[in-house]
Amino acid sequence: MAAPGSSLDPPQLSEYSCSYVVSRPVYNELAFQQQRERRLQERRTLRDSLARSCSCSRKRAFGVLKTLLPILDWFPKYRVKEWLLSDIISGVSTGLVGTLQGMAYALLAAVPVEYGLYSAFFPILTYFVFGTSRHISVGPFPVVSLMVGSVVLSMAPDDHFLVPSGNGSASNMTSLDTGTRDAARVLIASTLTLLVGIIQLVFGGLQIGFIVRYLADPLVGGFTTAAAFQVLVSQLKIVLNVSTKNYNGILSIIYTLIEIFQNISNTNIADFIAGLLTIIICMAVKELNDRFKHKIPVPIPIEVIVTIIATAISYGANLEKNYNAGIVKSIPSGFLPPALPSVGLFSDMLAASFSIAVVAYAIAVSVGKVYATKHDYLIDGNQEFVAFGISNIFSGFFSCFVATTALSRTAVQESTGGKTQVAGIISAVIVMIAIVALGKLLEPLQKSVLAAVVIANLKGMFMQVCDVPRLWKQNKTDAVIWVFTCIMSIILGLDLGLLAGLLFGLLTVVLRVQFPSWNGLGSVPSTDIYRSISHYKNLEEPEGVKILRFSSPIFYGNVDGFKKCVKSTVGFDAIRVYNKRLKALRRIQKLIKKGQLRATKNGIISDVGSSNDAFEPDEDVEEPEELDIPTKEIEVQVDWNSELPVKVNVPKVPIHSLVLDCGAVSFLDVVGVRSLRMSMNSGVRLCEIVKEFQRIDVNVYFALLQDDVLEKMEQCGFFDDNIRKDRFFLTVHDAILYLKNQVKSREGQDSLLETITLIQDCKDPLELMEAEKNEEELDVQDEAMRRLAS
Repeated sequence: MAAPGSSLDPPQLSEYSCSYVVSRPVYNELAFQQQRERRLQERRTLRDSLARSCSCSRKRAFGVLKTLLPILDWFPKYRVKEWLLSDIISGVSTGLVGTLQGMAYALLAAVPVEYGLYSAFFPILTYFVFGTSRHISVGPFPVVSLMVGSVVLSMAPDDHFLVPSGNGSASNMTSLDTGTRDAARVLIASTLTLLVGIIQLVFGGLQIGFIVRYLADPLVGGFTTAAAFQVLVSQLKIVLNVSTKNYNGILSIIYTLIEIFQNISNTNIADFIAGLLTIIICMAVKELNDRFKHKIPVPIPIEVIVTIIATAISYGANLEKNYNAGIVKSIPSGFLPPALPSVGLFSDMLAASFSIAVVAYAIAVSVGKVYATKHDYLIDGNQEFVAFGISNIFSGFFSCFVATTALSRTAVQESTGGKTQVAGIISAVIVMIAIVALGKLLEPLQKSVLAAVVIANLKGMFMQVCDVPRLWKQNKTDAVIWVFTCIMSIILGLDLGLLAGLLFGLLTVVLRVQFPSWNGLGSVPSTDIYRSISHYKNLEEPEGVKILRFSSPIFYGNVDGFKKCVKSTVGFDAIRVYNKRLKALRRIQKLIKKGQLRATKNGIISDVGSSNDAFEPDEDVEEPEELDIPTKEIEVQVDWNSELPVKVNVPKVPIHSLVLDCGAVSFLDVVGVRSLRMSMNSGVRLCEIVKEFQRIDVNVYFALLQDDVLEKMEQCGFFDDNIRKDRFFLTVHDAILYLKNQVKSREGQDSLLETITLIQDCKDPLELMEAEKNEEELDVQDEAMRRLAS
């Protein structure tokens, strides 16, 4: 056992580090607004808003120009002596990685590898001018490339390019026209890129960059993990050099896996060994780069090294001829002239282009924000839409596929010292050199090596699976969103899976708002602190008062939930209590008319009735048509918490006030405002909810309403002669203090009335006692005078 005062003992903290005392009046909204005059909010007309937005000055015009062309803001401030060398080193490293990844990701996009080089070059040129991130590396990304490839394969499958064989004796034999097929696929990919760019540019022009907020981190994590699995399967058949059909749509990944395993006996050993070694070496060296990144000045470009070695081995051993290995073959040198994409294909790819546009943007902005936060600057989400839109439109005319950013390339660019997009331009120069000069040298490269490079770069996305247990502990809803999106993206495909995950995520938000949390509150004794009585011990509930905190906006979707929360908090149904009281009063009136009961002048029933169990079900069937009799027709007053002389089980009401803590109510719609005033009575008629409690002698008060919520209530006609602003308090404690004061005043009045009644009922005896007292005082005075005289 540790000795007292040892380090194992928890630190002793004082109960209160400090205290404070505040003396102020109890404020309701009416009193506060009378003492603190509200500022008048300026109401602009549409004409004034348009005039202000269209006004122009030199300063404003230059500000708008810098917003549209961010290069005008950062490039004049470029520190040549401090940043240029770092950007050159970073650009060279990123360019080498980008060259190889561009070729590898072209396989995912189902186009020849040289078009991956174009896609790693052209988008950088425009993003340099229009982009706001200083560190992201623009170019192909495996998830987006795979989404492009699914569109390309669905619109240009191999079956569309089968031609009769040249052998006349076998007229039923066909062969694949790869040249025509590749040309068609490149046209489809470039057209898709143009359409995606147009959508992104429109989104940026409409200032709807906020759309990425609906792609929550769990949703993106599940989606990218599923995409990594899709990429793995698509590249596995290349590593094994096993031919399969091009499946698309629902369960396509399952069908592909089944066919791969059916044909696994046809695996090319040379390609399999080359791919397996590439995966092992790349992943091992990348792990070393991560582990010793503080000691290694520049990450080891293992993909480039492996590619060079693999190309040399393939060329020296002539793997294509000797082992039938799949190689890149022809890579044209130089650039292709710009070409007009086929606009007529837009209608066939419109749905897919929306999902690709949003996913590409979301990935780029997510990565950009990480590095912007790290290096203390901001990126403009709407301008990023514009930048990538222009980049993809420009790239679409040069036979490229959709560009975004790649996590691995961006990490290389930042970790090697990149300061600005000048590093991106340097990397584009490296890619250009590869396009112009290295095409022929890379022709012996095995496709399995490129596929293995893609697989090796998926490690980070697969490691996101480890986030699920953490999410489950932190928020089970987020964990379910992650798993649901991942499974749906694998089963339905990336586009439908993303849509399903997005809709499921929105559904969880709707459900959380529709079924929000609520708490009955109690106070810490002698303080103004109110907390949930179900979560904390030793809290006090004010006598005769219930306090409800409703933690949600009140709108048409959760009105019923709000009414259930009120009912659960007070412990009874106000409508049922009112109906039962009406029923009891009618029976009492009938008995009074028959002379079987009598009432005192104060309306109290003198005859002792039967016992009343508050929540015992009433055996008598209610007659709904009789419940419309107004209360004013019944003149007898009854103590409803005492025993009644009739056999009607009227629920007891142990409270006189209900306080609604509305601090978490951020907005009200028209239905929400009406719900505070009205509620449905068996679906037949409407009754005001505040008056539902008033007519059973329970007053409803409100606390902590925000100003805009109060304004909405005023606009919807909430207030009238019966519901005034003096029922609305600045805090819950203000309301409770007001109620306690009201109770004390009522008790004082009741005591005074009781004394007056007692005096009136006992007038003669009191006068006799007073006469006797006066006679006693006179006798005492006479005795004193006699003693003085003697």
